[in-house]
Amino acid sequence: MSELATIEFISNETTDDEVIFPPGDIFSDEPPLESDLHRDQIDLLIRILKLWWRERQDFYASGNLTIYYSPNQNKSEHFRGPDFFVVLGTEKKDRKSWVVWQEDGKYPNVIIEILSNSTKAVDKGLKKQVYQDTFRTPDYFWFHPVTMEFQGFHLVDGKYEEIQPTTEGRLWSQQLELYLGVYEGKLRFFTTENQLLPSSEELVEQAEQEIARLRKILLAQGIDPEKI
Repeated sequence: MSELATIEFISNETTDDEVIFPPGDIFSDEPPLESDLHRDQIDLLIRILKLWWRERQDFYASGNLTIYYSPNQNKSEHFRGPDFFVVLGTEKKDRKSWVVWQEDGKYPNVIIEILSNSTKAVDKGLKKQVYQDTFRTPDYFWFHPVTMEFQGFHLVDGKYEEIQPTTEGRLWSQQLELYLGVYEGKLRFFTTENQLLPSSEELVEQAEQEIARLRKILLAQGIDPEKI
């Protein structure tokens, strides 16, 4: 078992679909998630990475959020909603959506799609093509929370090449400088030292276990912890 790491000019002559919104006025427009498994997995990835990088101010991590990337700055023309994505070299702040033309032309550095029976064909086909040819996202992964199917790709000379797993079945993300792997049925992050990046709940549990251990030592020495 792996050890826990310690630790975003409306013209009167345009139609609704052609409106170009000023910064901050474009909301995400993603459909409901497939299941609780999908929602929980996405939330887990976001929370853990934000916790691990809590001192950093140069990234944006989100999920099930619309990315608008129309070259004509038209919100209804080109958009995708990755389940989980990370943009590096940007301001860490809350956003309503990711609007490429308002974000210095930046696209995600990492994308993870959580597969389902109804979306896997698109995730493995059309979306993979868009992420490769248009987004040019360096690291792309997909994971199925039911079947545990897990695969990753890295962009090499403009084309995705499959990332080869370690002996533990983990895949390296060059952009995150972390491994991704399946742990207790969930997709998780791991350090290069094989440490599991913890959630906040796991950190609390870890602290409680340490307190219980110290309490036991004191009691064995005849010391009442409540009187210290």
